[in-house]
Amino acid sequence: MIYSGQRTGGGLDLEAIETATRSAMHRAGAALLAGLLSEQGPIATAIACECGQQAHFHSRRPRRLLTAVGEAEIERAYYYCAHCQRGQSPRDRELDIVDTDYSPGVRRMMAVVGSETSFDRGRAQMELLAGLKVTRKAVERHAEAIGEDIEKGAQCGIQRALQLDLPAVTGPRIPALYIEMDGTGVPVVGAETEGRKGKNSDEPAHTREVKLGAIFTQAGVDQEGRPRRDEASTTYAGAIETAEEFGRRLFTAAWDRGWGRADRKIILGDGAVWIWNIADREFPGAIQIVDLYHAREHLWDLAGKLFLNEKQRTGWARSMQSKLDAGKVTDIVRQLRSFPSPNAETAELLRVEADYFERNAERMRYPDFRKQQLFVGSGVIEAACRTVIAQRLKLSGMFWTVRGANAIIALRCCRLNRLFEDYWASRPKAA
Repeated sequence: MIYSGQRTGGGLDLEAIETATRSAMHRAGAALLAGLLSEQGPIATAIACECGQQAHFHSRRPRRLLTAVGEAEIERAYYYCAHCQRGQSPRDRELDIVDTDYSPGVRRMMAVVGSETSFDRGRAQMELLAGLKVTRKAVERHAEAIGEDIEKGAQCGIQRALQLDLPAVTGPRIPALYIEMDGTGVPVVGAETEGRKGKNSDEPAHTREVKLGAIFTQAGVDQEGRPRRDEASTTYAGAIETAEEFGRRLFTAAWDRGWGRADRKIILGDGAVWIWNIADREFPGAIQIVDLYHAREHLWDLAGKLFLNEKQRTGWARSMQSKLDAGKVTDIVRQLRSFPSPNAETAELLRVEADYFERNAERMRYPDFRKQQLFVGSGVIEAACRTVIAQRLKLSGMFWTVRGANAIIALRCCRLNRLFEDYWASRPKAA
């Protein structure tokens, strides 16, 4: 029967016509697909089994499969091995549907929506945009499985790097290659924080830190002499893991980006000790720069704790900031160490901040860095923490396992790095 498409009050409802037409096309497409995918012609009487024996033809068995055009029922030969008592359908391997009720095209859709938004919202998007009904759990299971497979490939690359089995350095020279690093918390289930302290020592932790790196190249300077980033050059690497593990991950990613053929190599980050430990261990000889705005924030936060009077607070902070911008870090350290302390708490605060600036003095040579037309701010990684992590893993009500979070981080990095199509084309079957 042809759907009339008439509204109750008269006129045509185009959207209803479109939906009905799409459903009809899906049904026709699914029927056609079922005919194309079902095994036709003679069937082999026996095939080799993984156990080394022969599996013999048992019967033709139907199999329902959700495809990009809806549900299709296919028939394929089923073989049974009496020796190991296992059955198999070679057609399933050929079609990449072993142990799954979803076609590769549908699994790819679930990976995409699962990497972009909550699993339930992804389920709803698939129904609205593709007319495919899947469960929230199916989106979660397949998105995470594909993310885990991507991470497995990344770990293989890291192991090759550890064995110094790195690809040859080929390609044009890179004038300036940057690495920025930062950490950001992701909410996790209680079992993932057992025994871990929160920001306040008397409270348990509710998050785990994702260590994230952004790698990009510089496209010269603008008309005012300020450095410009190559807009499409940024790639990402990250995971919930130890600093040592993350350092190896970041080195492998940087090498793939051409670290070995970069004329100038720059590491940018805040004052976190783990960042500079990675820089020293994995990237010796690189120029190290503490984010100027993070260093300024240290001074303004300190001023707020030292002065009650706003005029004094602002005047002191601006004076110290001028010294910082001028690269006079030694003067800042000297002034902090000689600042009168009304109590032990303030004395400790001043000591910690003086140590911070003294430890990072070489990384705060901002006039020198500016003369070299280098970036001195870590805005790229701060934006990456929002784009790569927060927009997907820190939505309201989300609590992750480390395994699940790392799978989605791997999937998001792969897609944002514009490598997902290459991965999908070469992935192991049934991933």
